[in-house]
Amino acid sequence: MQLSWLAVASYLCVASSFAAAAVNPGIPVHLRIEGERETIFEGDIFTRGHNVTTPSGGTHPCNGLNDKANTLPGATCTSALADAARRKRFTFDGTFDPTFDDFFITAIGDSVQTATQFWGILVNFQFTPVGGCQQEVRSSDEVLFAFDAFSKTHFLKLSGPRTAIIGKPAKFTVIDGMNGEPVAGASVNDQTSGADGTVLIDFTSRGTKSLKASKFDSIRSNAVEVIVV
Repeated sequence: MQLSWLAVASYLCVASSFAAAAVNPGIPVHLRIEGERETIFEGDIFTRGHNVTTPSGGTHPCNGLNDKANTLPGATCTSALADAARRKRFTFDGTFDPTFDDFFITAIGDSVQTATQFWGILVNFQFTPVGGCQQEVRSSDEVLFAFDAFSKTHFLKLSGPRTAIIGKPAKFTVIDGMNGEPVAGASVNDQTSGADGTVLIDFTSRGTKSLKASKFDSIRSNAVEVIVV
């Protein structure tokens, strides 16, 4: 009889695990982390809702059910951050606010909040209305953690061709990802965008080039990979 009960208990545990995985299966999301001086991470990361641990905040669930923000668990902004940090070996920290049942991110890599500079979270170039453990994400979403986010004028978004030819200038465009407006004065590969947000790049060597747009009053852009032939 004891073995029978053990078998039943084992079956229930396995069934429970499969059920939890079915509800919270995990998804790939595009995560970008823009620190004070450099891009800390940019790429796709597989994540699902799970417990998150920080030195300052301890261990807490981070699965979208925080503060009853969603009815089902799922991948979140902060679960993606935690998974990227673990896999790519960078550090992050955050305090935990029991009132909101969520972490407040204070540091990622070497970029640590100050009295006037804070980390912000955006999904698809819009600030999240809730914390990173409450905000569930989908596989099509672009998640951005940005340092000093609340004092910046633009959140740059760069687009352009994926291939280019030496000696033939290629056109790239810089816009504000929040509103789609062109951004003048942004630097891309040592060239400056005009009033319409466009910039021409004349590549002088072959290979794969990674371009980003930057401007002193803005959060730097996503990377555009270009194969120059």
